Amino acid sequence: MSATAVFFRTLMKTSAIFIGTAIVFLHPPLDSTSSRGVTAVQSGAESVIDALTGALKDPDAGVRREAAAALGHRSSRRAVPALLNALTDADAQVRVRVISALGEIGDTAAVDGLIGVLRDANVDVRRRAARALGEIGDARALPALTGALKDDDAMIRRYAVRAIAEIEGDDAPRQQPRPQPQPRPVFHR
Repeated sequence: MSATAVFFRTLMKTSAIFIGTAIVFLHPPLDSTSSRGVTAVQSGAESVIDALTGALKDPDAGVRREAAAALGHRSSRRAVPALLNALTDADAQVRVRVISALGEIGDTAAVDGLIGVLRDANVDVRRRAARALGEIGDARALPALTGALKDDDAMIRRYAVRAIAEIEGDDAPRQQPRPQPQPRPVFHR
């Protein structure tokens, strides 16, 4: 299959997912069996999250990447279990997007899974995991981040330092910035 065909196939699948979730969001299913009359069975937001978590299992990696990114933007804790399952995706870029989504959501339930991917074979996955752990800010990640300071990749070490600083930043005494001297006024004759 040519690269162009793959591109259009991915584009069509991704478009279909987003159009479908938009329709579900705008028009949730109705149930008339309620004692109060007609009510929505499931909120539109929940339906969208369900559709996007289902897309994490799509055979096309491009669809899985976009679904993970969309779940991160929605910041729903409801998506965390499905995102944690997707940490083992065969495609490294899908794993990177999943980790980004978990960092955006910020749920501490993701910490153990993110600690595990700090040992991933792919350097981009490890980099993003260190950043996400800093974004979440849970102290349980400190031993793993300290271990990441010995990684061969300099960027991973930098992200680990930043993450440790972010996590410890809440409790650590902050050094006050030194006041800057006021500039002397300049008079022109």
